[in-house]
Amino acid sequence: MVVIGRNEGARLRRCLVALKGLGCSVVYADSGSDDGSSRVALELGATVVELSNDLPFTAARGRNEGFARLKQMAPDTRYVQFIDGDCEIFPAWLDLARAYLEAHADAAIVCGRLRERYPERSVYNRLCDAEWNREPGNVLACGGIFMMRTAVFRAVGGFRIDIPAGEEPELCHRLRAAGWKIHRLADPMAWHDADMTQFAQWWKRSRRNGFGYAQAVADAAPIERHHVRTVASAWIWAAGLPVVIAALVIAVGPMAWAGLLVYPLQVLRLAFKSEGTWKHRLERAAFLILGRFPELVGQLQLIWQLLTNGQPRTPLFDKR
Repeated sequence: MVVIGRNEGARLRRCLVALKGLGCSVVYADSGSDDGSSRVALELGATVVELSNDLPFTAARGRNEGFARLKQMAPDTRYVQFIDGDCEIFPAWLDLARAYLEAHADAAIVCGRLRERYPERSVYNRLCDAEWNREPGNVLACGGIFMMRTAVFRAVGGFRIDIPAGEEPELCHRLRAAGWKIHRLADPMAWHDADMTQFAQWWKRSRRNGFGYAQAVADAAPIERHHVRTVASAWIWAAGLPVVIAALVIAVGPMAWAGLLVYPLQVLRLAFKSEGTWKHRLERAAFLILGRFPELVGQLQLIWQLLTNGQPRTPLFDKR
């Protein structure tokens, strides 16, 4: 097990307690926490890797350095389960995932259903739970919680640490280009505790997503640039339409403000296409459109960094 975290507090303790007694070597890679996370991990029997601050803290770097220590400790380990410190693994998942990899020689990665722990606490938690609910089968990419063959992880060089957001899809692109498959099972894999109760937290997360989407498109390495549509959508809804409507207001008068009705109409269209109660369908649709604005901010952040520094350097955004 390789666990990564930064100031996860009680969530990290819950994560590591769930791993005790499972018969796995556990490495915790800490990205500059100041809440005593490393001490908690040591108390619960994990080997701790504290990332130095000479490079930006990112999830990709944490997983790579945690994996390197794991292979030093247990060089014969065949499978590694990556998990974030705000998650709690379902004990049955490890045997299930390992059995799948042993039965499917062409699969490099297997992941399962991530469940949000407290979806009733806020609309933002409910949005996360809906995001985790994806179709099982062979998929283009996985999130950051998955089990993988250690030999394959080493063969492809792990995560690219120069990608501060969206590192999992990029890894999956390289794996599929090498002939491997990524499979998602319908079985529950872990609880996730987003603990998002404020709009600002949701905005930061959406901004980081936009940064990652833009980098996936800007990066020449991936074979399929499947985020092109998402990136373009942010420019259309958060930049293009507002500019056009403002120009029409200047040109033809206040009546042109009626063009803003395209936003609620799009929300209704998306809600009709989705499933669930009307309340949840409208929530998801409204935040999908609203999310284009922080996503555009994240894209602009990447563009600015590429123009001024020549490379992206975004911090690992805290959720608080």
